[in-house]
Amino acid sequence: MSWRKFMVGAVVGFAVAYTVQSIRNNKMISSEKALSLAKAAFQRSAPISGSWIQTKPETYEKNNIVYKVYKGGICRDDEQYEFLIDAYTGTIMETSKL
Repeated sequence: MSWRKFMVGAVVGFAVAYTVQSIRNNKMISSEKALSLAKAAFQRSAPISGSWIQTKPETYEKNNIVYKVYKGGICRDDEQYEFLIDAYTGTIMETSKL
């Protein structure tokens, strides 16, 4: 096998691997996973009595950057919170007490 064929094959292989990895990294997490992450974050400060999350992500703009987020809520005995969580990273973007 010549070096030229070997190099072309190696470059094509790396390009395909890079493309597949890029596609994998751009997947949204499921709404169930997002709720689980939010519950774990809220559980640190006090027990949770209930929770909910929307299954379809929605568009949210903050500081002129557009995000895809899930909207959800956490209930405690005497308090309720609403949260927005990034659909790609699972980072809680905003919380508000209702």
